[in-house]
Amino acid sequence: MDRLKNKVALISGGARGQGAAEAKLFINEGAKVVIGDVLDGDARKLSDDLNRAAGAHVTVAIHLDVTRAADWRAAVDACEREFGGLDILVNNAGILNTKGIAETSEEEWDAIINVNQKGVWLGMKIAAPAMKKRGSGSIINISSIYGLIGSGGSAAYHASKGAVRLLTKTAAVEFAPNNIRVNSVHPGVIKTPMVDIFADAELDAIAQLAPMKRAARPEEVGWVVLFLATDEASFVTGAEYLVDGGYTAV
Repeated sequence: MDRLKNKVALISGGARGQGAAEAKLFINEGAKVVIGDVLDGDARKLSDDLNRAAGAHVTVAIHLDVTRAADWRAAVDACEREFGGLDILVNNAGILNTKGIAETSEEEWDAIINVNQKGVWLGMKIAAPAMKKRGSGSIINISSIYGLIGSGGSAAYHASKGAVRLLTKTAAVEFAPNNIRVNSVHPGVIKTPMVDIFADAELDAIAQLAPMKRAARPEEVGWVVLFLATDEASFVTGAEYLVDGGYTAV
């Protein structure tokens, strides 16, 4: 259980759902984790629960609005202050809007782009210097199957997640000389609070479009993120990993 021994990770949107699953998996593999989220109460409760379960100080919660550079700087400072550095960044925070191009307002468009796209850029920009001090790092950007294919709706979401895919690749090239790897993960239908906007029957209908005909548990994405965070993926950078039950293979 030491695949991340002596590693320090920062997870945005880490208070619940996919981010919380990743935090638990990381800690189980020996990492220290800073949980960043705007859901302060949920983040603190998760951090307290994980510290209690570990019987040690293995995680801390911090307020992190990914659209604000000052919040990112505070989060990276917390990694260095609490645990001595930063080795892993998971850009997990994201929001969803299902409206099409014509129905999306300018304010709705800006909100999605600011969180899903600008937030990833800011996270990498501010985390990279701390990783350079450590001599290496791994950045995992959570995109989506909707960063690869269209759906006829969710226009701003598609735009933001497609941008994350290519931003990941250019960051991988830029940071490779510093031994910092950058990869993207593209989940399909995952049972997290973000999809609570869908009725159960509607979500199930979408999940049934995949050959595996079900939605995934957050841990099933987390296991892929965990692999990319470990030294087992030491020669993997600029790659995109699909976790979609075969959705995009059809």
